Amino acid sequence: MAAAAVVPAFDGGDNARAGGRVSPQDGGGGAAVRGAMAAEGPRSLFALSAAAVSRSMAALERDVWALPGHLLRGLLPLLTVFHLERAEGAAQRAGLSTQPIWRKLWDDVMKTRPPNSENITCWRKKFLETFFSNVLHGVLDVSSDWRLHHHHFSPLLHSSPHVSQLTLCNMLQGAVELTAEHNQKVLENLAGSLRILKFQHLLASDQSVRRSLVLLLHRLIHHGSVSQVSMYSWPVPDTVVLILILSMSAGFWRSGNALMYHSSPCGLCREEGKAQSQELAQERAERGCYDEREQSSDENQKGCPSTPEEADMEVEGCGDGALSRVSSLHNQACEEARSKVSCDRTSIEGGSCCISDQLSCQHVQKTRRRLKSAMGKKRRCLRRSRGPHADSEDLYDFVFTVAKEDNSGLLNKNSTTEGENAENWTSSSSGSLCNSHAGCKKRGVSAGIFSLKAAHRFRSVSTLELFSIPLTGETCRTLSNLLSSWVSLENLVLSYNGLGANISCVLSALRALSRHSDCHLRVLRISDIFSHMPCMELVRCILSAFPQLHTLSVSFDLKNQLEGNRLEGNPTCSEIEIPESCLEQLEIRFPREPLHTSFLLPVLKASKSLRQLSLDSATLPSSQEPGLLLEALRECNPNLKKLSFHDVNLAEHQKEVLLLLQDPVLQEITFSFCRLFESSTTEFLSEIINTVKRNSALKSLKLPGNRLGNHRLVALADIFSEDSSSSLCQLDVSSNCIKPDGLLEFTKKLEGYIQQRGGQIQFTHLRLFQNWLDQDAETAQEALRRLRALCSVVNDSWDSSQAFADYISVM
Repeated sequence: MAAAAVVPAFDGGDNARAGGRVSPQDGGGGAAVRGAMAAEGPRSLFALSAAAVSRSMAALERDVWALPGHLLRGLLPLLTVFHLERAEGAAQRAGLSTQPIWRKLWDDVMKTRPPNSENITCWRKKFLETFFSNVLHGVLDVSSDWRLHHHHFSPLLHSSPHVSQLTLCNMLQGAVELTAEHNQKVLENLAGSLRILKFQHLLASDQSVRRSLVLLLHRLIHHGSVSQVSMYSWPVPDTVVLILILSMSAGFWRSGNALMYHSSPCGLCREEGKAQSQELAQERAERGCYDEREQSSDENQKGCPSTPEEADMEVEGCGDGALSRVSSLHNQACEEARSKVSCDRTSIEGGSCCISDQLSCQHVQKTRRRLKSAMGKKRRCLRRSRGPHADSEDLYDFVFTVAKEDNSGLLNKNSTTEGENAENWTSSSSGSLCNSHAGCKKRGVSAGIFSLKAAHRFRSVSTLELFSIPLTGETCRTLSNLLSSWVSLENLVLSYNGLGANISCVLSALRALSRHSDCHLRVLRISDIFSHMPCMELVRCILSAFPQLHTLSVSFDLKNQLEGNRLEGNPTCSEIEIPESCLEQLEIRFPREPLHTSFLLPVLKASKSLRQLSLDSATLPSSQEPGLLLEALRECNPNLKKLSFHDVNLAEHQKEVLLLLQDPVLQEITFSFCRLFESSTTEFLSEIINTVKRNSALKSLKLPGNRLGNHRLVALADIFSEDSSSSLCQLDVSSNCIKPDGLLEFTKKLEGYIQQRGGQIQFTHLRLFQNWLDQDAETAQEALRRLRALCSVVNDSWDSSQAFADYISVM
């Protein structure tokens, strides 16, 4: 009867509506429920209708913490998403896990298997995050399942705190929905939870959509927690939107009207502007270096404005911070102009980067006065005649200032009117300006350069990824200008962007960025179809420009067949000096280029901290190259732990392969599609096995795509024999023409060795992707079942009929 005393009334009567407890003396539906429970036990709860459970939730929410564990276990699967989420704490206190329920919800609602499902640790977060995305994009109807809807449940609002990764696609409908007035709370939740923002398959969008995008980026990046912005698969990018996303990701945006949110200025910006104004006023008072006009302006900043122009700006809601930021930028520019008089013309592998020496305190003062006047006039004009497209025009003013080509020069004061100057921010350039190279400049064109000092600097992201997005000269110059001062950036990925000669702009930006003592860039990955210069030359150029990198990956599919690939005026590869670098991981994918150790040697010498080296698709110009490489690694990189060769023909270099396998420092070695056994004898396989058995340092051996076949796989089991001192934990034999009977024989042999060693074996992981296990499903299942009792096995359901004809030789 003690259990019945805390069971909610499921009859939907007054007691349920009042949320009270069920008394042993009450009657009606509550007594009926207790009678059923007494007769059938807790299982009777499963027979209750979903509607009855829903009607009693008010009582349940008060009493669920007191329910015995066996009753709570029976109730949890009957709850809606809304109540299951609210019952999470009570379930944890009762020692119950809701993970199986969330997993079942995923299977029932999503009806798909998520990628890497074996690595998902929290199905609650996974479900709610995917649920949010599907509802946002209209691909999930909440009425399709009774567990997804409740009159108190707002799908976007209640799932948003669990969203750490969000993808916006197509015409950015999701951005429009999230910035709608009724979703303000949703956007606030995302600002605190979202870490990764992705854009995929974007299409053309109108001005109102771009306006929503501005609000979204400003809230989630500048005043939020987004640390990574990734863009995927945009074959014909909209220049306006692309530059908008890049500049706002870098933390640059103009203040004022373009940041209005539902006809009100951004409250966070106002607070920040006031704080900056107070700090600036205090700093000026201490320094005593401002004139009488500025002093009067500071004294009346929160009272009556000193000029009609400033009064108009305050009416528009941004006067508290706009002029103070201009003054702050003015002072900063003056100080920098005094310290930066000389033009830094450091040559960068095909481009020269210089900081304009024409920027002076006098010019900035004039610019500031013109800016204040123009902003005041523009505000009055906007206030008197604000049309529906006024905000969109402001958006274009900023974006095209970032990206437009100005043939009249960077500091041409006559190119625009006074009001346009105020909105376009084209007074001067900040940072590095690529010059004197076809890839960075076209006959005086300053495309992509905008005044960083004129724009307000907000919070920026630390990771930027661009996949399959063509970058024109215009957008590449803009990106390079942003990179030159993007000190918070830690990871940069440029993949299949068609950079070509524009790679010199990126190199110029990296060198400019490296001069900032507080820059954080540590990971750089560049990949493309065509290489504009030899891979090793590019690697050396990058490391000479930015020696602070910890990870560098350079990958190209094909070599550019055009003549004159080496950038004009560039020093040759052998002439580039590489300072001592912090490089720990180096990955190079050659477009079938020869691997010359003499070119790689300076990189190895400069990278004393190198721990991982991967060489892919390289050709060996001579039989001496592998030996020279091993000698260089032994001398220059004593801390190297991981070495990988992929698609490098090592069939004739068996001696070097054995030397690598007996290295006492290497912990992971990969020979992927290296034709190890193409022309080898049986003795070579035995030598490999004996070498690995004697090496206690090697933890991982990866041999995918080397035509092992059944007999060689069975022989590899001898690595774990009783007389072995091997510490091998991982073995990868993917794509090796292994059949079910060979796998079963390998398993039996491995079982025997483990038994001989009393179960003392360190082997934990076996990878079997793309083998011929479908030829005998029953035998394959038996082998896999027995293997999984010994170690973790990762395989797939690959169709062996797709195998290549050259595998016939090992059938």
